[in-house]
Amino acid sequence: MRVAGLLLAAGAGRRFGSPKALVPLHGKLFVDSAAELLRAAGCDPVVVVLGAQAAEVRRQATLQGVTVVDNPHWATGMGSSLRTGLHAVGTADAVVVLPVDTPGVTVEALHRLMALAEPSVLARATYDGEIGHPVLIGSDHFAGVMASAAGDQGARDYLQSNTVRHVDCADVADGADVDRPEDLRRRTGGA
Repeated sequence: MRVAGLLLAAGAGRRFGSPKALVPLHGKLFVDSAAELLRAAGCDPVVVVLGAQAAEVRRQATLQGVTVVDNPHWATGMGSSLRTGLHAVGTADAVVVLPVDTPGVTVEALHRLMALAEPSVLARATYDGEIGHPVLIGSDHFAGVMASAAGDQGARDYLQSNTVRHVDCADVADGADVDRPEDLRRRTGGA
């Protein structure tokens, strides 16, 4: 099975105060760490969707071994980035979708979802019973996800109206989003 990786890194990060793609953690930008994570898990290809401050992200980030695409409609929300990314993935049996602001996701969590990869599957990580990321979308669902992805909902409506396998990843990862600077400070123990 060929499993692509799709990194959604186009948002302006309004609650954070800057695009989260440009947030540094442990000496690397979020966008580079997440792209490297998808590559390390064996995703092929890895597609990174940029939007807000795309030129600055390209200037600062490494983004090696990945396909970078711009979402000209990034300001309309995550749905347009999901559509842009799925178009760019090309032929794959499934895609693992990861938002750039989930630095606690690990290769082990990605592998748990990727082990389920087949064209008909939908799966998502859970953490202590709470749904989270990453999400695995089989190729049979690409058209339906693209048709329903709107605003900041991404694939949420499509996933709610279809059978989705939940994969517990709490023992190998942290699926918490970093939405605000204080979320990052809590993660790093810094002030």
